[in-house]
Amino acid sequence: MLLRKLSLLLVLLCGTVALNASTILIPMDDKQTDHLKAYGIAYWVLDNQIDAWWLLNYRGGSFAFTHSRAFERECLTRGVKYEVIPDAKFNAILEDISNPEKNMDAMRLEKAPKVAVYTPEFNFREGTKVQPWDDAVTLVLTYAEIPYETVYDDEVLGDKLAEYDWLHLHHEDFTGQFGRFYRSFHTAPWYRRQVAYQEEIAERNGYEKVSQLKLDVVKKVREFVGGGGFMFAMCSATDSYDIALAADGVDICAQYYDGDPIDPQAQSKLDFSKTFAFENFKLQRNPLEYEFSSIDHNPRRVSQKQDYFTLFDFSAKWDPVPTMLTQNHTRTVKGFMGQTTAFRKEHIKSSVLILGENKPAQEARYIHGNYGEGFFSFYAGHDPADYRHLVNDPETDLSLHPMSPGYRLILNNILFPAAKKKKRKT
Repeated sequence: MLLRKLSLLLVLLCGTVALNASTILIPMDDKQTDHLKAYGIAYWVLDNQIDAWWLLNYRGGSFAFTHSRAFERECLTRGVKYEVIPDAKFNAILEDISNPEKNMDAMRLEKAPKVAVYTPEFNFREGTKVQPWDDAVTLVLTYAEIPYETVYDDEVLGDKLAEYDWLHLHHEDFTGQFGRFYRSFHTAPWYRRQVAYQEEIAERNGYEKVSQLKLDVVKKVREFVGGGGFMFAMCSATDSYDIALAADGVDICAQYYDGDPIDPQAQSKLDFSKTFAFENFKLQRNPLEYEFSSIDHNPRRVSQKQDYFTLFDFSAKWDPVPTMLTQNHTRTVKGFMGQTTAFRKEHIKSSVLILGENKPAQEARYIHGNYGEGFFSFYAGHDPADYRHLVNDPETDLSLHPMSPGYRLILNNILFPAAKKKKRKT
């Protein structure tokens, strides 16, 4: 591995000298042929110990880095549009970006973050997936060729999160209610496998209930974020995470899920001071309803044709963090459904930034905040390229959606930890 990296470095140096100090610019506006793979190129450059620039609000949030033949070949191989420009022209771009009248900024990317995805392994007895659905983050990481490792309860409880910079919470129910799929799927083989799998992990780690296991998992994730980690969650992993924190020490699971009744005083015992993003929500008391709480905006009065959310414009120079997280070639993103489709604004804490909203519906789709020394982002919905992704539906083919603005938001979060930190001014 060391020899390979040294060889690549030699190629980079030779290529740079041969082309008399030029720069590769990867435009991220509507001229880009594959937005998603472009993030993979940026990550690959960082992974080879070469710094890159993220040009916030310049042509859709373009990337730039020192030219080499190796990097140029990689762009060609992955089908990513790029431009080779003299350093003088690139310096002129940087000068233009620095103009205080322009809402742009140049963010230096220094280190490829080590990525972990919290997701169950394959069922070792039957060789089939425990969960019969895909995950948008693992799909886009694979498509963009960004490496990641998987962790689950054993690794989290074993303090393995300290080895990573970035953690994604897969479609998950952290309340121990197995996704509240009981009414529709309790006889389905996949549901029974999932319950048995979770109960086996709980027993192996000394817990009587899955809900107790998951509570300690969310606490470990909280430690990871508080210590400076970055956590990204989608769909039911967002609200169920906060519900589990609020319900610390309170039984909110009906007998269908843990063998005994819910605490009749559960609602009044919730502690919203422990949550990351949500407060003052009401638990869904009917255990057969496919819903955890009032956080999720359900029922919604938004038709598929009208289901869009708008990304906020932030000041790139004064608020670089939310600006990075909302980089896109459009400010309007088509909505998509999930077990958790949208967040009711009335339940979002005032300390949390709303990055994307459907204002007429009074709902947020994309939010961000900090906890301790770290950060979190919650993104509602299941699959940005599939409006209503159902159980057992086939995986999305991202080669058909290379310009997906909804998937770009996921990849913004991947590169965010690579940025040289600037103190936020608001």
